[in-house]
Amino acid sequence: MPAASLARVMIEGPAGNIETDINDPGGARRGIALIAHPNPVQGGTKDNKVVTTLAKAFFALGHVVARPNFRGVGASGGAHDEGRGEADDLLAVAAYLKRRYGDLPLALAGFSFGGFVQTQVAKRLKPQRMVLVGPAVSRIRSEAVPPGTLVIHGEQDDVVPLAAVLDWARPQNLPVVVVPGGEHFFHGRLNLLADIVVRYFPRAAAEN
Repeated sequence: MPAASLARVMIEGPAGNIETDINDPGGARRGIALIAHPNPVQGGTKDNKVVTTLAKAFFALGHVVARPNFRGVGASGGAHDEGRGEADDLLAVAAYLKRRYGDLPLALAGFSFGGFVQTQVAKRLKPQRMVLVGPAVSRIRSEAVPPGTLVIHGEQDDVVPLAAVLDWARPQNLPVVVVPGGEHFFHGRLNLLADIVVRYFPRAAAEN
């Protein structure tokens, strides 16, 4: 993403300001992508490498990309709320993006804990597309996600076992893209992760 496209804004949220990085491709914007980072209790931030990889992929697809820090992270106000308040924060960011950029198609993406939070957001916003990477399915439990959700998981994930993700996906008839040899943070496989997202979305768009 060109550095010139980056803007850091403070968005008013229910627990204080939400520090958010926005990359805007300008011109003919294809959509808005809101990306959620992993668990802040374990060091997750908007600058996590999986999160920035997802951001680059959506930016390449022509999306305005927003990466907020959850409450209590960086310059964001508030304190960690186990996903409840974090969902409210993402709703506030989504509302800001709609006001600023108009009624563009919305994509939600989340990594690990961020994926869990996005499943809560999706119930209220009904996104056009959704991407979950290494989703924390123990938190999501058996909740359904929007049709066409792209789930990407590492074969050797030692944080969220692949078997648990398949058990969660099976009742929903939800396909899971497995990255051979990939672990939770996709070390050495971030380019492949981006390629999967970029290849998937043109096909998905063609179906609409």
